[in-house]
Amino acid sequence: MRALRILLIVVVILGGLFVIADRVAVKFAEDEVADKLRSTENLSSTPDVSINGFPFLTQVAGGELDEVEVGIDGYEASTGNGGDTIRIADLSAIMKGVEFSGDYSSATAASATGTATVSYDELMKATKSESTDVAPGVTAKVVGLSDGGGGKIKVTVRATVLGVEYPEPIDVLSSVTVENNDVSVVADGLPEIGGKQLAESRIRAITDFQQTIDELPGGIELDKVEAAKDGVEITVKGSNVKLAG
Repeated sequence: MRALRILLIVVVILGGLFVIADRVAVKFAEDEVADKLRSTENLSSTPDVSINGFPFLTQVAGGELDEVEVGIDGYEASTGNGGDTIRIADLSAIMKGVEFSGDYSSATAASATGTATVSYDELMKATKSESTDVAPGVTAKVVGLSDGGGGKIKVTVRATVLGVEYPEPIDVLSSVTVENNDVSVVADGLPEIGGKQLAESRIRAITDFQQTIDELPGGIELDKVEAAKDGVEITVKGSNVKLAG
């Protein structure tokens, strides 16, 4: 009986040491992947990386991690317009089936899903900043974007009629969609300004716009988009996504 107790104690101690070693190893791997990702994507800050699943060491032995979570704050994505960028407030993704090299210099996920948030202030970069003629004696420009409720974006327009600013801002509810890497905002209906129903093509030149969001980390792509309280929330996905290397 005494020998059995000693054996149980030894097993518990060894198990505890294995858990400690496993957690130390996973923390080292997370730091290595985060550093490689920062370098590969030229990020301004080190991303958050969490390797899920236990035990970690058995995953390492198999050469593949079950799941890796990555979080990046303030990612500057390309707009496809020269060197212009658009800031993604937060980008998070869950990577599945991550194969890696022994020194973590390269890591590729079989699949990835996640979300990205772009603030309305950032999305405003795609609108026309200067007043544009929309009818004889009438000019207009977009002055704000916000949550219109029901998954719609509220596009706020200021107009000038015969040189006098229209007394109230004009709000237009718009639908937001994504195709390939382009986010499109299209008005559901067109407003009247100064009692005039304006030519559709002219007013849509103000209210409707498109924003490209390209070159996301690892080659992930835009999937779905929806208007939310603080900006548009975008679902992203990808396959054979490179975390590093």
